[in-house]
Amino acid sequence: MAVRSTAAPPTPWSRNLAEPKVHETAFVHSFSNLIGDVRIGANVIVAPGTTIRADEGTPFYLGENTNIQDGVVIHGLEQGRVIGDDQNKYSVWIGKNACITHMALIHGPAYVGDNSFIGFRSTVFNARVGAGCIVMMHALIQDVEIPSGKYVPSGAIITSQQQADRLPDVQDQDKEFAHHVVGINQALRAGYLCAADSKCIAPIRDENAKSYTGNGITVLELERSSEVSSNSLGAETIDQLRYLLGQGYKIGTEHVDKRRFRTGSWTSCQPIEPRSLGEAIAALESCLNDHSGEYVRLFGIDKGRRRVLEAIIQRPDDDAKPATSFKAPTSHSNSSYSSSNGNGNGSSSGKVSGETLEQIRHLLAGGYKIGMEHVDERRFRTGSWTSCKPIEATSTNQVISALEECIASHQGEYVRLIGIDTKAKRRVLETIIQRPNGQVASSGSQKSFTSNAAPSATGTASSNRLSSEVVDQLRHLLASGSKISIEHVDQRRFRTGSWTSTGQIQASSEREAIAAVERQLGEY
Repeated sequence: MAVRSTAAPPTPWSRNLAEPKVHETAFVHSFSNLIGDVRIGANVIVAPGTTIRADEGTPFYLGENTNIQDGVVIHGLEQGRVIGDDQNKYSVWIGKNACITHMALIHGPAYVGDNSFIGFRSTVFNARVGAGCIVMMHALIQDVEIPSGKYVPSGAIITSQQQADRLPDVQDQDKEFAHHVVGINQALRAGYLCAADSKCIAPIRDENAKSYTGNGITVLELERSSEVSSNSLGAETIDQLRYLLGQGYKIGTEHVDKRRFRTGSWTSCQPIEPRSLGEAIAALESCLNDHSGEYVRLFGIDKGRRRVLEAIIQRPDDDAKPATSFKAPTSHSNSSYSSSNGNGNGSSSGKVSGETLEQIRHLLAGGYKIGMEHVDERRFRTGSWTSCKPIEATSTNQVISALEECIASHQGEYVRLIGIDTKAKRRVLETIIQRPNGQVASSGSQKSFTSNAAPSATGTASSNRLSSEVVDQLRHLLASGSKISIEHVDQRRFRTGSWTSTGQIQASSEREAIAAVERQLGEY
């Protein structure tokens, strides 16, 4: 990669036309600019978008193993010099193992010592920063000398020597962080140099092309399979197969007839152990053909023998389209799920809402038993609920089937879901999932219970400052009888993990807990 370097232009104060001198082991990105007498030592990395311009103040020195990150500007005034470690005069001296991070400005006369760290968008002008200093983000250091080994917090403005002398010392974890950044950038330097060398990068490309997924299928084979098609499988199903194989998952399929579908009694098809995407498609088509007129579903199996990306790909009406179009999941996607008992997390025929499905999963994960109750409109006013058939299931699929059976048997009535703590013999959740008009009640009909069984209408509690995830977390903590506490820490102490407790929150309802948390947020 060619370096964009230019000789210093002739000016009234200099006509030497000096050019940059870059050590052969350094990496300077072609999208950076070097002008004039810039001396770059061994193993330095200069990232894209940097400008190092020694056309006014000159010369500049960058010591070995130093990294100059994206957007950094290094310039100097025509007047003013600092004494470098070699006892010569420089407009800008940056020592060894230094980190000048994104968008920082080093404007000469300026000295930055060995092993120092200059944070994002910080400025050093007409100043000396001693060896081993840590300067955090958005700081200004001007007209002062920072003693060696000092810590400058983010946003600090250090313009008097008295301020500089009062700065705290760098802690061991700060030194470790700076050392880690140097190591990362050295790895990047080596990687960029390798990428620019065909002899270095070619074997790596070949190795990647031949790399295997957990199924023994090469990534190259999957890439070449983009034109694979099927008459009986939709494009979404093929994409799902390709994704599962590419992630190293095993492939599983199951089938069930209409009668057994309601009870969740699925039967496995013949195991699929493909050596290519084409073989996987053929095996899946065989399962569909053998069980036409039935439900068929596809899923992946991870190394922990848990299911992921379960989807129905055939229904009794021979509609082979999945319920939803497949999209490769992100790390936060709900499309990928697992079950601790290996039975999957289930899919619904549409009678059970997504919210209810999540409640079932949380209850099962917490070891709670699940129950169902129903009541007609007349008895609803007196609270005379009647239990549905007991649910002894431990898998989400079986619970959903039992719920749907209760709902179907009591159309035109109220039906509610119950979470039961069998050890404490108390209810932890009540939520109406069907009303007489067929509509599912909103979360406002939900009740959760604290350890003393005192109910609170938590479903209507909300917060403008707290996310829904935090409110849900508070709800589950209260329902399980847990105590709640808050801790806080400033930015400086965050790095050391020195959190301070505000004490236990005394709350008997979700509303009180939310209000207490909001007060703590406002105070800190």
